[in-house]
Amino acid sequence: MDNISPSDLKTILHSKRASIYLLEHCRILMNGGRVEYVTEAGSKSMYWNIPIANTTTILLSTGTSITQAAMRELAKAGVLVGFCGGGGSPLFSANEMELDISWFSPQSEYRPTEYLQAWVKFWFDDSQRLEAAKAIQLKRQNFIRHHWLHQELRNEGFLIDDGELKYTLDKFCEVLPLAQDTMQLLTMEARLSKQLFKFSAKAVNYGGFVRSIRGQGSDPANRFLDHGNYLAYGLGATGTWVLGLPHGLAVLHGKTRRGGLVFDAADLIKDALVLPLAFIAAVRGDDDSDFRQSCIRSFVKHDALDFIIDSLKEIALTTGGAK
Repeated sequence: MDNISPSDLKTILHSKRASIYLLEHCRILMNGGRVEYVTEAGSKSMYWNIPIANTTTILLSTGTSITQAAMRELAKAGVLVGFCGGGGSPLFSANEMELDISWFSPQSEYRPTEYLQAWVKFWFDDSQRLEAAKAIQLKRQNFIRHHWLHQELRNEGFLIDDGELKYTLDKFCEVLPLAQDTMQLLTMEARLSKQLFKFSAKAVNYGGFVRSIRGQGSDPANRFLDHGNYLAYGLGATGTWVLGLPHGLAVLHGKTRRGGLVFDAADLIKDALVLPLAFIAAVRGDDDSDFRQSCIRSFVKHDALDFIIDSLKEIALTTGGAK
């Protein structure tokens, strides 16, 4: 097999790559020059190829291991590797502190500095950092408005009340500029999220729903929300890596929270795309694999990673005043 240079593996832009993997109970290794994952089927081992040049993120869940050679090839291809709990739920350390996800970013090349320089220009200023957080929330609700009112979700049985949703989002946009600090903004965000959960449960006749925390929910909707959100975190981590933005430079989820910018970036898409699909899958009786494929198809169809990257670029260049 001919040698493949790292640059050849990056010919597909990250925003155009189609694959996200969440793997459980398997081994990831090199086999015949390819990165593959191996599952056990009785006495047989099944080998499955991972198209690394067309993959953005791999999440390794419970019961997985990976070889040094496989990690080297994934780094060459610019694939982010994350470690999470079962079904995309959080990991927990020995002292019971929550570890949402642990990312291993490819370090095989230098990242661009243009957006990092613009980002840090405003990041140390509390008021400008708050403006950036508000910009993310504004883009978030616009993305929700666009997708939740689309006929595509109605065809799937997600019968949202258009007037109720528009009123709630309009009200959120009215009070958004009034937030004086990140705590007020987080409170506004939490209220909006609670309303969106209520609307989603009503749209599919799910019945009583209470959002669980730290991956402790046992009902299908909570499980699928956790699962889908971690796929969104994978896109958030990829988007920040592409732009060369360190995960610690959060604007809303806490300056000291590990990987906070990943959660900020994922906020742009997860309610618009993951939330309705989680409730649709719950009432339809989908399994984890079916739901995961629905999410990935939606991410690709609606250019979710493009939206994350373009939004962060715009916020960096307008808030930071680089241009």
